[in-house]
Amino acid sequence: MTLSIIALCEKTGHFGIAAATAVPAVGKLLTHAAPRIGAVATQGLLNPYLGIDGIRLLEDGRSAEEVVKELSEADELAERRQFAVIDAQGQTAVWTGDGCKDWAGSISGNGFSVQGNRLTGRDVVDKSAKRFEDLQDMPLIEGLIEALAVGITDGGDRLGERSATIYIVAEEEYPLWDIRVDDHDNPIAELRRLQKVFAKDLLPHIKQMPSRDHPRGEPGDYDV
Repeated sequence: MTLSIIALCEKTGHFGIAAATAVPAVGKLLTHAAPRIGAVATQGLLNPYLGIDGIRLLEDGRSAEEVVKELSEADELAERRQFAVIDAQGQTAVWTGDGCKDWAGSISGNGFSVQGNRLTGRDVVDKSAKRFEDLQDMPLIEGLIEALAVGITDGGDRLGERSATIYIVAEEEYPLWDIRVDDHDNPIAELRRLQKVFAKDLLPHIKQMPSRDHPRGEPGDYDV
């Protein structure tokens, strides 16, 4: 039901997740990431605890492969789940249960992985992966959006897409980017529009917010 990408940006150390699906609000429960630790995308027959527990295992020093092995063995419905993990070293591992809806699978590259289920075919993940590789010199958010867009244009979810998300963590425990298109006729176009809005009107303020090293932050005129 979902196409997703997880990645570690070599230049910045930021972890990112992008996803799109036919159901509403894909960003609510799929995206899990922690700065300097790693990221998890959980999909298929959704189990949010695969993401929550996956991050905890990564914090304990497990590798992506070890996390996938431990979580898949502990989940009684693992055959219907799909989840991807990337660790602090940029190593990836993906679980795709035999009970996931066709087409289901993944492809991994240097510091990233693309995975999906109920897709129109393997070419969806192949083309998304190639597009992301071609754009790795671009900012992470742009590469994620464009790779997601290519996968959807070339098939995506067999039932189409209604929601999309981008989630990126930098140095802080709160996200640098958290864009959610919960229900839209063209979620990728809306994702691109919101990325421009956030870049102009929100991102500068996020960069001034309190950090662990500087608890006061740089107070500006952005109040919520």
